[in-house]
Amino acid sequence: MAEFRATHRHARISATKVRPFADMIRGKSAEEAINVLHYIPNRGARFLEKVLKSAVANAEQKSTRGFSSLVVSECRVDGGPMYKRIRPRARGMAYLERHRFSHIHVTVEVPGS
Repeated sequence: MAEFRATHRHARISATKVRPFADMIRGKSAEEAINVLHYIPNRGARFLEKVLKSAVANAEQKSTRGFSSLVVSECRVDGGPMYKRIRPRARGMAYLERHRFSHIHVTVEVPGS
């Protein structure tokens, strides 16, 4: 099976904000997944939409047939590194702030090839 991948590493958004959209498009056709993500008004959907479009563009560049039948076979969002900062609080205490990153991976494939 011909599969084509795209990855956005160190995306400046928490993985928990993107994962529901990754679950939503997994197993759908690429065209339908792009249409679904386009009309969701969340920042996480924008990140995922860009990575999905990149995977489709990789497929178009490396092969010449079967793009209307591309299917999102794998779509996962992993946690990335964290910037940790300390915020001073009352009575000399300190809270730890975690600025989270994520790695977004999308794989599309041509079924039956």
